[in-house]
Amino acid sequence: MSDSADSSAGPRRRFRAVRLLTAAVFALAGLLFVTSFNTSKGTNIRTDASLLRLTDLIHERSQNNALLEQSTAAARGRVEALADRDDGSTRAEDARLAALRATAGLEPLAGKGLTVTLNDAPPNATARIPNIPEPQPNDLVIHQQDLQAVVNALWQGGAQGIQVMDQRLISTSAVRCVGNTLILQGRVYSPPYKVSAVGDPAALRRALAASPALQNYQMYVAAYGLGWKVDEHKELKLPGYAGTVDLHHAKPADGPSAPGTP
Repeated sequence: MSDSADSSAGPRRRFRAVRLLTAAVFALAGLLFVTSFNTSKGTNIRTDASLLRLTDLIHERSQNNALLEQSTAAARGRVEALADRDDGSTRAEDARLAALRATAGLEPLAGKGLTVTLNDAPPNATARIPNIPEPQPNDLVIHQQDLQAVVNALWQGGAQGIQVMDQRLISTSAVRCVGNTLILQGRVYSPPYKVSAVGDPAALRRALAASPALQNYQMYVAAYGLGWKVDEHKELKLPGYAGTVDLHHAKPADGPSAPGTP
């Protein structure tokens, strides 16, 4: 009889232990919920404060880069003025150097041309064409490939020089977008984006119309209201590139050679 009592008491003790453990888990969960509520005070714990600080930092660096570009251009002008006093070069050499500088985009450029303006669709945009799906967020904003398509088309149309926003493009310029902002040569821009080119306006328009990427973009213009505007100019002035022209490239790290190499 004692064996039977012991055997029935054992399961009861285990059952009570499980109930106690379950109650402890629920109590801990309740404590975590209360702590979370007190921490957030009824708001999202992941506040936008860090994002705001990051945005402010990006704009601050962008402004600093703009000031550095101005000082670099001023210093370059003083150096070139000193070099022009008596550098021992011939007139032919000076003319060749000036031509190279103009081709590289380092000198101001003026002439006929056009400006392409791209902009995000209105935030409350809906489908403008029957029987097409309602837009997704990515359908309503300008993407990196859209800007690149405009720049590439203008080059193909015979542009003598191109300016994006307030900066002249050179051979090492990279048009890149991060989120809904454009990062160009260390500076940050928001839409609307303006791309200006000096060249034959008719040829530039034909190149824009012939671009497959821009033909696809025009579908979104018609469907969801993305911004697209082309303005012609009888006299368009582009500034010379004012930033550094030093090339940055990867270098092998110091250390032991890779396996199989001397």
